[in-house]
Amino acid sequence: MKLDAPVPGGPCWAELGTSDLQAAKRFYAELFGWRAETDPRQEAGGYTVAHLGEAAVAALTPLYQKGQPCAWNVSFAVTDADVSARLVTEAGGKVLVGPMDVFDVGRFVVALDPGGAAFQLWQARAFPGAGLFNAPGSLGWVELLTRDPDRAETFYTTVFGWTVSSSENYLQWGVGGADFGGMIRMDDEKFPPEVPPHWLPYFAVADVDASAATATEAGGTALMEPTSVPDGPRIAVLRDPQGAAFGVYRAGDEG
Repeated sequence: MKLDAPVPGGPCWAELGTSDLQAAKRFYAELFGWRAETDPRQEAGGYTVAHLGEAAVAALTPLYQKGQPCAWNVSFAVTDADVSARLVTEAGGKVLVGPMDVFDVGRFVVALDPGGAAFQLWQARAFPGAGLFNAPGSLGWVELLTRDPDRAETFYTTVFGWTVSSSENYLQWGVGGADFGGMIRMDDEKFPPEVPPHWLPYFAVADVDASAATATEAGGTALMEPTSVPDGPRIAVLRDPQGAAFGVYRAGDEG
């Protein structure tokens, strides 16, 4: 990812909703070396921030709604959550939660794109988002998996003004030409109908093969074994013991 700090329109945070918060803390501590701090306030609902050193890098939360899947969610920085929420609905998406204030730290929206992929908007106040990107254990890439890439491209460029660069098999999203993510078309062969469109965060690691082995030894599974992308990074897609999918890639391979 060419971005190294939260900027309007870019990814600023990754947040895990999990059915077993304590197990998730242990798993990601072993995999990424995260130090988890749970907000003790009752109204925070168990919200837990993971750190590398002093830098906040991601969040772990209990499941807040009935039927909510265990999944990673990606937040994108916006300057005005209310305006961006209106753009989402005008462009054919749906607002599920908010806009709402989160204490004094920011304003928050949960939305669906027209294909059904969930994402979040974050208008920063006291908390801008992740304090570290592209380093081992931190967010370095985000990828949309969708069954309707043409509609998704129109939607996200309308809502966020993203720049787009395309090769034969892959589209990359950017802010002002600084690429931070990509998009993959979901086909029925690799993605059964029950797998919904979704955003997949990728975290940087020093060694993809070693990280995949650590994940499986800690009770996770490899959805895509470590592989080297032609003219790209070495990556793997993993699933934690509670079922949330995420990717890893070799730090230093980002574009």
